[in-house]
Amino acid sequence: MNAIGIDAGSTTTKIVVIDPDARIVWHRLESTEPLLEEQADRLLDEARAQAGSAKTPVIATGYGRNLVRSADRKVTEITCHARGVYRDLGHGGTLVDIGGQDSKVVLIGEGGDVRNFAMNDKCAAGTGRFLEVAAGRLRVPLEEMGRVALEADRELSISSTCTVFAESEIVSLIARGNPVAHIVRGLHRSLIRRVASLARATGLQPPLMLSGGVGQSPAVQVFLAEELGNPVELPSHPQLMGAYGAALIALEGGRG
Repeated sequence: MNAIGIDAGSTTTKIVVIDPDARIVWHRLESTEPLLEEQADRLLDEARAQAGSAKTPVIATGYGRNLVRSADRKVTEITCHARGVYRDLGHGGTLVDIGGQDSKVVLIGEGGDVRNFAMNDKCAAGTGRFLEVAAGRLRVPLEEMGRVALEADRELSISSTCTVFAESEIVSLIARGNPVAHIVRGLHRSLIRRVASLARATGLQPPLMLSGGVGQSPAVQVFLAEELGNPVELPSHPQLMGAYGAALIALEGGRG
């Protein structure tokens, strides 16, 4: 039988269908809607149609997992990301997952078990929201931020540890005539230093892996490798790893 995993995140909702050999055969990614219950119901109807059975097992994870009404079980995103990344890459290590509203660092052991983890969910400064706010202020498309950061020949220090204060700092830097590219590079460095500190707190164990939507940024990959002194490895579908891990647990009969 196929299996379904749905990751109801604070920013995006991801859903996958996997076959009995754990291969992703269908997936969808959408911005999370205010009425998440209805969105999840609609996506699950689509997924079950793709799976070929209304009785396909479903595991829900993510920030809004308790709002997925027809899931067979709800599992934490930390467990699901660890399981998904382990299956995709074939090894454990240290996983950094930078999401829209939080950042997580997970030490993954054999079989995809979670050995330790740390999480930043109290402040947006170490998350994708930090870059999103800055992109709006700087009038740079969010998807271009990573490229702009890497092409800059200099970076300006962003010292604020709060997104609101950092925005004020950006306004001051702009007012003094600093190039936007230098500010963008400094913003990425500031973000990564916060995430790297979280990684060190967990007891960093290579190899270093990166998942989540923000992890697809080339600047995030380069700067994280520099800060932690290890090359960064990405799974095949960085943004789907939570949903994929949930589907794997569903395929195994819900044992997470």
